[in-house]
Amino acid sequence: MSAPSAAPMPAALASLEDQPRVRDLLATALAEGRLSHAYLFVGAPGSGKHEAAEALAKCVVCPSGGDATCDECRRVAHRTHPDVRWLAPGSATGYLVAQVRELIADASLAPVRAASKVYVLERAELLRAAAANALLKTLEEPPEGVMFILCARTVASMLPTIVSRCQRVPFRATSPAAGLEAVTRGCVACESEARVALAVAGTPARAVDFLQSPARRQVRRLVVGALDALARDDSWDVLLAAREIVAAVAVPLADVKQAQEDALRESQDFLTSSALKQVEDANKRELTARERSGMMEALAAAESLLRDVLGRLEGVGGGVVNEDAAATVDRIAAACDTAGALRALDACERAADDLAHNVSPQLTLEVMLLRIKEALACPPSSR
Repeated sequence: MSAPSAAPMPAALASLEDQPRVRDLLATALAEGRLSHAYLFVGAPGSGKHEAAEALAKCVVCPSGGDATCDECRRVAHRTHPDVRWLAPGSATGYLVAQVRELIADASLAPVRAASKVYVLERAELLRAAAANALLKTLEEPPEGVMFILCARTVASMLPTIVSRCQRVPFRATSPAAGLEAVTRGCVACESEARVALAVAGTPARAVDFLQSPARRQVRRLVVGALDALARDDSWDVLLAAREIVAAVAVPLADVKQAQEDALRESQDFLTSSALKQVEDANKRELTARERSGMMEALAAAESLLRDVLGRLEGVGGGVVNEDAAATVDRIAAACDTAGALRALDACERAADDLAHNVSPQLTLEVMLLRIKEALACPPSSR
């Protein structure tokens, strides 16, 4: 008698090629009806935790079990599905108690479109004291048909009782070679394009999305152009360059905002005024998070180019990541020294910290570019 054939792998989970152990674990749980009510995805930035959370959410709300092509799956991918909510810390120090209380109240409401609801908490290690304790009871006694996916870099600072209430799923870091292979396999791109995409986007899945987005690639081109022009630009030119980059970051958000508005219109007949307000607030937070993500890509593009400059100055072999901007790297390296390049890289790090502390994207970028100009021994001139 032949052994029964294994259940087909859902398309949503099949995309997790860089984390085969995680993919197979989730696929088996789904096939056997043993999905946990709470998962804790643990791994370094870029290990694919958020991609896995998205894939699992698709499987939960999709009527076909995660085909990755239906309207439900597309809404999850665009983060506009009313029954899949993504949460990020409400302050620089962590989650707010009010955020968690809002989540708990929302979890008690019936789903809008799907049979179940999913809550994804990014940076779950920033669930501190009161906020963590507020969530604990819900994790212990979850409402029917609700799943929580907590994504954390480490569990060292997390409340042990929170960790114990979740099924812990570790993610391994992807090697550079494996990352390149995954990107070139996922889209039509040469190795040099894949390297740039990984430097800007961080993970193979996001790198593929980056390469397939003309708007996001344009942001990177503007950043490279702004750094190339710093030596001859005055202060006003720098401010205009920052404005142009911020405007370019906002371009992809128009489609997301439209999708949110369409989803909200479809849900108005099913939601109370209080629930509608919660969805509207969640949509605003999502747009803010996406804008911040786009800005982080812009900062990563600047950092990658400046690391190439530092490599040139230090005579590091192996070529540059930004091969298409090698001339820009050479021009900047010829006009500064190692100390200046290090100060310029520090300006990128400080900009990322400013964004984390809710400084406006426009001001963050203006200050960063002016700091980089000064670091590269190109003090701003005036007209």
